[in-house]
Amino acid sequence: MTSTLPKAVAVIGAGTMGNGIAQVFATSGVTTHLIDIKPEFVERGVGAIHKSLAKFQEKGSLTAEQVAATKARLLAGTDMGALAQVDLCIEAVTENLDVKGKVFQAADATLPAHAVLASNTSSISITVLGAKTQRADRVIGMHFMNPVPLMKLVEVIRGNDTSDATCALVEGWSKALGKIPVLANDYPGFVANRILMPMINEAAFALMEGVATREAIDEIMKLGMNHPMGPLTLADFIGLDVCVSILDVLKDGLGDDKYRACPLLRRLVAAGHLGRKTKKGFYSY
Repeated sequence: MTSTLPKAVAVIGAGTMGNGIAQVFATSGVTTHLIDIKPEFVERGVGAIHKSLAKFQEKGSLTAEQVAATKARLLAGTDMGALAQVDLCIEAVTENLDVKGKVFQAADATLPAHAVLASNTSSISITVLGAKTQRADRVIGMHFMNPVPLMKLVEVIRGNDTSDATCALVEGWSKALGKIPVLANDYPGFVANRILMPMINEAAFALMEGVATREAIDEIMKLGMNHPMGPLTLADFIGLDVCVSILDVLKDGLGDDKYRACPLLRRLVAAGHLGRKTKKGFYSY
């Protein structure tokens, strides 16, 4: 399985998405560097991976030996110097262009010339990120879905200057991970969030306007549209702050007021009720 995967990867950002991506690569036999700016962020990310691996072992999906080998392949820390040894670097930091841009410039300066630099962004332009580097032909989007170890899709986003060879390489790597890569072009929100976020936003408007209760809105979408979870529950799972950020990217990038974030969404974010991660959003946890 590892013959078509990179020998070593780095994942920058040890949060929910970053640690999930790191887990998938390490489980697949790849030496994986998990990097974040603070030791406590790194420790939290590694702890989340160990907890997830334990669940896979309990279910019989992984043996004790496979779990031990996965942990041994996971190298975590704060040193960006580790990037000098990898074939692929995936950025998974906060959904903010300034922050991502700085990470891309730093990574580009350290990575080997041949390495691919990918972003797990859910909405920010791959072309803009690529332009901050000297390797725009080797910059690409790899938008994994949450939870990464379970979800099959990788939305592969081609920037303006991304080469055919880079696209083919990343599609092959994604398949070798057991994922299903689907190609999209570089427009705001790509495909997944350009369609998903207006649905979540409309659910928030329906709640704000008293069309139905939060439970009723979610139940109607689950039972009527066969969605595994309702849009308000999903928004809490994603993070309401992330939803607002993506809607802002869509509105700014496409210049259409239909993407304006619902005032109720903005109010919850302003109050610090961001969903599951703060134990309170549309629902309490």
